[in-house]
Amino acid sequence: MSQHQLASMIEMVNQIAANITSGESQEQVAEKVSVHLKRFWSRGMKEQIFAYLEADGSELSPAAKASLERLKTL
Repeated sequence: MSQHQLASMIEMVNQIAANITSGESQEQVAEKVSVHLKRFWSRGMKEQIFAYLEADGSELSPAAKASLERLKTL
């Protein structure tokens, strides 16, 4: 995976989480974002973003991190 691809995925998951956070609780955001990622992201994309989360994750928003942690349980 290139740095550009990873940067794009980080930006995407942060944007998805930011778009959903308006007026929602942290749990609701995590649920909605994780369902979205489960439905629309490929297995490879999810594996790559999980690897980034485990290795560093520093560029992920708190809402994005919570969503990815939730997605691991689905």
